[in-house]
Amino acid sequence: MMNHVRSILWKQLKDTLKNTAILIQFIMFPCMTIIMENAVKIPNMQEHFFANLFAVMYIGMAPLTSMSAIISEEKESNTLRVLRMYNMKAHSYFLGNAIYIISICMGGSLIIGIAGGYQGIALVRFMVIMLIGHVISMFVGAAIGAGCKNQMMATSLSVPIMMLASFLPMLSTFNGTIEKISKTIYTEQLYLLMNKTADSIVWVETITVLIVNVCLIAGCFSIAYRHAFKED
Repeated sequence: MMNHVRSILWKQLKDTLKNTAILIQFIMFPCMTIIMENAVKIPNMQEHFFANLFAVMYIGMAPLTSMSAIISEEKESNTLRVLRMYNMKAHSYFLGNAIYIISICMGGSLIIGIAGGYQGIALVRFMVIMLIGHVISMFVGAAIGAGCKNQMMATSLSVPIMMLASFLPMLSTFNGTIEKISKTIYTEQLYLLMNKTADSIVWVETITVLIVNVCLIAGCFSIAYRHAFKED
């Protein structure tokens, strides 16, 4: 199993270095955080404002679109079929991709956190929130990639979902109606948690929404993934 996982890790690393579109997903928001945190100073601006804003966008975009693109591309090119011929198990394939994507995303998250001024325990809490968000988004992307027949279909589906997950938390700060809608989405709840990392408050609403989101996403992922590997 570990040999299979290492093979997937190495393969995806080489593919990412050649795929500019996916590579940009991983580095865009950490770079934007560094620039905005140092270039923009507004009186009475909320602490960690740009870091939290770009962090939730990072959660909603990078792991989701990356995992969707990887799986749908390999499904379309019949790579999954070849891997099955070499006795690659579904869980080994997914674990290799998951470790790869989460590792890179957490590296980017650390840059965002440090650039945003997080330190000590606050930085640890920020990273835990980011990890939870990346894992959830990764499962969303995996469900999309495994459930679609080709990469074009996966892109058509992942883009609107990514837009909702990434930008609703930002828009909710300006519109009460959007805020009510966005509270049902995991990225909005994680954004609220980020803005409360200093006082360790955990809301019942937040936990409930996250659990419901995770259950729905896990169910969709399980169905799509079993279907994808049965086909191949």
